[in-house]
Amino acid sequence: MLRLFKNLAFQVLLAIIAGALLGHFYPAIGVKMDIVGKSFIQIIKLFIGPIIFLTVVLGIAGIGDLRKAGRVGIKALLYFEIVSTFALGIGILVAHFLKPGDIDVSTLSKKDISEYTQKAEEGFSWITFLLSNFTLQVLIIALITGVVLSLIKKNQATIKYLKTASKYVFKGLHLVMYLAPLGAFGGIAYAVGKFGLQSLLPLGKLMLSVYITMALFIFIILGSILKYYKISIWKFLKNIKEELLIVLGTSSSEPAMPSLMDKLERMGCSKSVVGLVVPTGYSFNLDGTSIYLSMSVIFIAQLYKVPLTVGEMVSIIGILMITSKGAAGVTGSGFIVLASTLTAMHKIPVEGLAFLLGVDKFMSEARAITNIIGNGVATIVIAKSEKEIVKQEMREEIS
Repeated sequence: MLRLFKNLAFQVLLAIIAGALLGHFYPAIGVKMDIVGKSFIQIIKLFIGPIIFLTVVLGIAGIGDLRKAGRVGIKALLYFEIVSTFALGIGILVAHFLKPGDIDVSTLSKKDISEYTQKAEEGFSWITFLLSNFTLQVLIIALITGVVLSLIKKNQATIKYLKTASKYVFKGLHLVMYLAPLGAFGGIAYAVGKFGLQSLLPLGKLMLSVYITMALFIFIILGSILKYYKISIWKFLKNIKEELLIVLGTSSSEPAMPSLMDKLERMGCSKSVVGLVVPTGYSFNLDGTSIYLSMSVIFIAQLYKVPLTVGEMVSIIGILMITSKGAAGVTGSGFIVLASTLTAMHKIPVEGLAFLLGVDKFMSEARAITNIIGNGVATIVIAKSEKEIVKQEMREEIS
């Protein structure tokens, strides 16, 4: 029993339950716990930059062959686009058949969406996306540094210092992860205290549809991809259970990124592949977000009884393939993307977004969990295709 209580995943799970109870019975206190959850996330964010930089630089320098690094990058982007498109399509297909928007609109409460519609009117800008996406900024700097370092012949001393720095950064991260239960507790207590469990009832069908769709995507689509490479999706999920619970508690996949990268290396993926695929995936491989966006568009169309043809549904996928790329690194970006998509459609009322604001927080966990699983699977797939799986004993853990 004592061993169970020492398990980080179990501690985080207990913290999530405690946070939900506090938020439900003492909402005022629960809302004040927001500072606890946000503080944990801010501490973790301090590690994101150094870990991405060191992992990418050491990865590229370790490859030695820049053409191979370029091949890994191209493979990753191609994989992201194909799988994300599948996610968009599945979201639309399931929403079309489950009809989560087939409810009485008069039973729903509206929220103010002017903040998001104003930003949507400004349009998507790659410059804005880059300037507001810290992960992508660090990745670009690291790529340049790694390339330069690989071109320098006498680079062993520099690589040695970077490896030492990487070792201590990860040691620091492992110590900070002991605070994960507090972060999960604060995040859940705030969400339940702020929005209340009763807010879930009117849009319960939508939430259930989103969770079912993401579960189908994880176990059927991602599970099949891993099965092709003779890897069990269940064993993979078991290996990253601590990261999944942290994501569940904080409603964000960012706090789990450094730990995920460390776990993937322990599973046997080479540092070079992990360093290139995971940070890029956090900006371009948002499977959970893609599902949520496509289902939300169909939900609003159903809510306002707007009929959509097959051609229009295909158009929605096409528009979201472009606009969804801006759904990372910007607060409220999901709603901005949705507002941009609905505006481009000229058929579905953009004010329908107002009905989603109340339950968006409770669906963000599903999005974030699917995103992190998707990026983990992508890394394993690229590592397998490049024969960059090392450490036979770790490989057996997920096979």
